Amino acid sequence: MRIATWNCNSIRSRVDRAVALLERHDLDVLALQETKCKDEQFPLQRFTDAGYEVAMHGFSQWNGVAIVSRVGLADVSVGFEGMPTFGEPDAAAEARALGATCGGVRLWSLYVPNGRELGHPHLAYKLAWLDALRAAGSSWLAADPDLPVALMGDWNVAPTDDDVWSTEFFEGKTHVSPPEREAFRGVVDAGFADVVRPFTPGPGVFTYWDYTQLRFPKKQGMRIDFCLGSPAFASRVGGAFIDREERKGKGASDHAPVVVELQP
Repeated sequence: MRIATWNCNSIRSRVDRAVALLERHDLDVLALQETKCKDEQFPLQRFTDAGYEVAMHGFSQWNGVAIVSRVGLADVSVGFEGMPTFGEPDAAAEARALGATCGGVRLWSLYVPNGRELGHPHLAYKLAWLDALRAAGSSWLAADPDLPVALMGDWNVAPTDDDVWSTEFFEGKTHVSPPEREAFRGVVDAGFADVVRPFTPGPGVFTYWDYTQLRFPKKQGMRIDFCLGSPAFASRVGGAFIDREERKGKGASDHAPVVVELQP
């Protein structure tokens, strides 16, 4: 079984790339983030024509998550227990988390809030969001320690200095601040291991490169897209890689897909 996660940065703009990605890597499941469309705008038929089922969750041109599967798509959950809301004056749940059971594995497509800048209310929201995910994940494993669970997506956190191209450049910025890194470690400590890093050792291995300042050709990126797996999931991982080639060419997303291979 082969699964992947990808922040596509608008599925309507990159549906051709998404369908080609499924074929190129013979993917069974693809978790998508930042789909940037309402559910009725999602290019569903392109995926069903390719033999995949789709669950999606989106409200507008912002955020949005989806799961594309050819090995079943059951028990779809929009959001997780305790997921914070954001906005003033009327706070609302954003389209940032979608869960489904695919081929016997519980998968989550997650788009963690950005945080924007230190001291911003969105950073407090991000930290609360990650803490709620930690609590929810802990409860899932407590209820069923043998459940294979994968938390996949754009985490908007670079958990170590090796995960950024320059610690000096990111000093005083979000994504690398101690509270964000601590929140990420909280999810790991709850029982979810980074299953990709053993196969993609750093430094200099990234999943995101800003569109500006020629960041991609200069190899100035960040590793912020992850697959964190429960013990039952991690024990089945036989390989993983980052598809850096997908970041190349006209119309590319600013993120590269992360692919994980599961053994039976």
